[in-house]
Amino acid sequence: MAANSRTLEIKVISAENLQLDRKPIKKNASVTVRTDTNSQFCTTEMDTEGGAYPRWNEKLVLDLPTHSMSFTVEVQCKTSSGVRTIGTATIPASDFVGGYLPEGYLHFLSYRLRNHKGERNGIINISVRMKVQEMYACASSTTWSHSTMGFPASGNSSFGGGVVTGVPVWYGAYQKNY
Repeated sequence: MAANSRTLEIKVISAENLQLDRKPIKKNASVTVRTDTNSQFCTTEMDTEGGAYPRWNEKLVLDLPTHSMSFTVEVQCKTSSGVRTIGTATIPASDFVGGYLPEGYLHFLSYRLRNHKGERNGIINISVRMKVQEMYACASSTTWSHSTMGFPASGNSSFGGGVVTGVPVWYGAYQKNY
């Protein structure tokens, strides 16, 4: 994983109510996931049995540049006249990066697909996990380094010392009105 990108594991799970020219599709649906710069893309295998409700359950790995604000999911269908786009959805990075959840958290997401006219055309179900880069740093093979967070508890050593961690609590939540 490069320092200027984030590696995403995107599992394309399924789609719902896919239509082509206002008729449910019969088979041969696939999904392409692209970065917003179109510099990289991945494609699932074709679902030949699901019809308008295809299932892929396929994991794709994509390097999303750190400056990217989103990635695009595009559902396509192979027809006798070629490959046609059924619908696209743009997934903002803010839906799976940042906030109060850890970096490696698995997000299950569903998005409305829009066709080339901007009309609704089905739903795509995916999961997204940002791979966490693991760092291994040891001075030697026999020593371990532990990091702690908190304030050292000083004073009376009869309690064993150690680290104290505080948790902020909003006082108004515990007031009782008599």
